[in-house]
Amino acid sequence: MAKFMLGRKAGMTQIFDENGLAIPVTVIACGPLTVVQNKTVENEGYQAVRVGYEETKKANRPHKGQFDKVGVKPMRILREFHTDESYEPGQVIAVDEMFEIGDAVDVSGTSKGKGYQGAIRRHGMKRGPSSHGSKFHRKAGPMSSASTPAKVFKGKKLPGQLGYKRVTVLNLAVVQVDGERHFLVVKGAVPGPNGGLLEIKTSVKTKK
Repeated sequence: MAKFMLGRKAGMTQIFDENGLAIPVTVIACGPLTVVQNKTVENEGYQAVRVGYEETKKANRPHKGQFDKVGVKPMRILREFHTDESYEPGQVIAVDEMFEIGDAVDVSGTSKGKGYQGAIRRHGMKRGPSSHGSKFHRKAGPMSSASTPAKVFKGKKLPGQLGYKRVTVLNLAVVQVDGERHFLVVKGAVPGPNGGLLEIKTSVKTKK
């Protein structure tokens, strides 16, 4: 069964196991999700479920119409998850119905944006001599070799936007599941700032 959930990063803390060891964990405020549509092989060519997350009053007519078909309130976020399970439109999915302690999950989110950065911070390049006469301190270095090849090769490490990219952290262990308060606690760190949107899915790889 493919497990999935949407949530927002609440923050990091630590818990202690039965041996008294501190475990760094991330608390994720998850769901509940509302099923909006079942996609089938016959109709769409693939099988998936479309779910909504976070009710909103600000919805235009095309967006609102998707939810009127199943008789639920408009949701701010819509996502699709591939699954072999069939869900009823309008069905509510809670976090404790999906995950249990010990599950391995992959968590995807948008990393923190750090703006325009130089090559030293962005790629970890070394700087030039600090002495006054060097005239080379924090530059990116030569672009190409004169008339041959007379161009800058693709992939050259240069200054530019750092962060604000989709990042997936694999194989995080579920430590706690709280269905009443809709919390999921996973071991380790997840991408993005507190309040950032996260997708939690069954791990695609397993540790050996």
